Amino acid sequence: MSVFSKYCYLTLLMVLPLLVAACSSTNKELGDSDGMTIGQPEDITYGVPEAAVSEDGYGTASTVAGVESSAVPGSQDDLNVQAGDTVYFETDRYDLNAQARAVIEAQARWMSSYPSLYVTIEGHADERGTREYNLALGERRASSVKNYLIAMGVDPRRINVISYGKEQPVVVGADGSSWAQNRRARTRVQ
Repeated sequence: MSVFSKYCYLTLLMVLPLLVAACSSTNKELGDSDGMTIGQPEDITYGVPEAAVSEDGYGTASTVAGVESSAVPGSQDDLNVQAGDTVYFETDRYDLNAQARAVIEAQARWMSSYPSLYVTIEGHADERGTREYNLALGERRASSVKNYLIAMGVDPRRINVISYGKEQPVVVGADGSSWAQNRRARTRVQ
């Protein structure tokens, strides 16, 4: 067996259990929360384009849902317009719901158009729980996204994972809406 074959086999053995856990409809509760379950607020958008994307003759402007974008192809703005850069999670969860999978599938298609780009998946949590707990939860969330991208055919060497836990909230607040927006994984173009 060649070194490459051994590497592929070992990678598959390591990723398969994580992928199964990430794609399952339920996962073991992580504990250390205050027992509250907050649903996703209706005003969060998941970044899935509602309309087909079209480019002008030069590939510099695109239209999504009737809004023209001049995002540079292969940039963070382009990723956000074409696929969305953020997925959201339920309280104390790191499994991917249908909306999250749709965004990640769009990200994988986008990444296949730019094979030389690398991304970092940033895992985040809301303010509840200890620093250590939220760092671990953010890591699991980011790894779930990474594993799904790999399953969609993205080279794992192009993806880094980092957890910020509760240290970088996108919305400051101690209410359900704020917490829901902070429970996320963001794909950032490097």
